[in-house]
Amino acid sequence: MKAKLPKGVVGGAPNMQSMIKQAQKMQEDMAALQEDLDSREYEIKAGGGMVTVKINGKLEILSIDIQPEIVDPDDIETLADILTAGVNEAIKKVNATNNEQMGKLTGNLNMPGVPGPF
Repeated sequence: MKAKLPKGVVGGAPNMQSMIKQAQKMQEDMAALQEDLDSREYEIKAGGGMVTVKINGKLEILSIDIQPEIVDPDDIETLADILTAGVNEAIKKVNATNNEQMGKLTGNLNMPGVPGPF
């Protein structure tokens, strides 16, 4: 009985040159995508829109805008909670977007040496 070999397999050995080219192409595509993801900016609102957090794809907070009416000197704890929630939501948004975009490129493969999950 003869076994059928998958496409790209010659004489039982994979076509290494083709695999190397595919890996290099994927690596180039991933680097370009990561550069694009790093340059993106996100705006997340918290506290009913009273706090706006701007963050980039590198998880660097670019700015935090606070509406004056939410500032209560007698209730700093609530403001701190809203800021914390806003920053955490911003980080989650960036990570989710990065994971989704990289997953599309890699087919959700788990490859050693490749960043992720974000």
